[in-house]
Amino acid sequence: MLSKKPFECPPYLLSKCDAIGPARIAVVNAGSRVVMESIKLAVDHGIAEPILIGDGAEIRKLAGELEWALDDKQFVQASDETEAAWHGAQLAKCGEATAVMKGHVHTDVFMRALIDKEAGLRTERRFTHVFHMTVPASHRILLISDAAVNVAPDFKTKTEILLNAIDVANALGNPEPKVGLLAATEEVSSAMPVTEEWAELVKWANKQKLSAQVFGPLAFDNIISPDAARTKGIDHPVAGNADIVIVPTIETGNTLFKVMVYLCSACAAGLVLGAKVPIMLTSRADPPEARLASAALAAIVADFKSHG
Repeated sequence: MLSKKPFECPPYLLSKCDAIGPARIAVVNAGSRVVMESIKLAVDHGIAEPILIGDGAEIRKLAGELEWALDDKQFVQASDETEAAWHGAQLAKCGEATAVMKGHVHTDVFMRALIDKEAGLRTERRFTHVFHMTVPASHRILLISDAAVNVAPDFKTKTEILLNAIDVANALGNPEPKVGLLAATEEVSSAMPVTEEWAELVKWANKQKLSAQVFGPLAFDNIISPDAARTKGIDHPVAGNADIVIVPTIETGNTLFKVMVYLCSACAAGLVLGAKVPIMLTSRADPPEARLASAALAAIVADFKSHG
């Protein structure tokens, strides 16, 4: 960590959760201390009503160590992570859970159960990932997509990455988010194919009459800085003022969000979208503030989805 600033869960996310009440979160393979600490933090803030899936004896043992009384909580016994992931998918399918959280389980096992056609969680959209990024002492919110699921998305996948990210912005109360399409230059050139693809995506977005302003290609300085955009003579509402950054590949997005975390102490709340319920891909490396923010974001998106 080059930044020594403490992480901060955005207070506005917690305030929004106060108004909607807790989400029913299925926690897949909850039997590890970091997972139990994460979900207890969400419970303490009124964000979550968990369904704890896994080894019941181990879950109760950890709860005792955390001085967490679980008499009124729901358990689902599972013998291993594969069974736990299956139970999580089934709880979401039948409406018992309004969100699913990755616990102590391998990501491929977790996601395989959720994307299985038999799980019934698929929608017309592809599964994509969104990071909700905030920096201490700043009120600005930046959504980054896709930095965790789609490796080298084709054009069709990029349209769904865009649509899912807009949905998150709408759920947060932004009716017309500004979307910047990230490249290394503003010039459209065959020498940099992604710039041509972004130009096509802008045309597609305009034809769809989306509830968003989509513009690109743009280099990152001209996505984030109004001064840089003015200096370069880029006259567009998105330039310097983007709410959403769509990245060309997973490497770009993964690097961008980690630079913000490790250099700026950004709080990264992450969700997988495109399923019938929001999915939290939490990591043991996530600080508590990020895990709490992810749970809050999941509750907000789940409530938004429930209201159409």
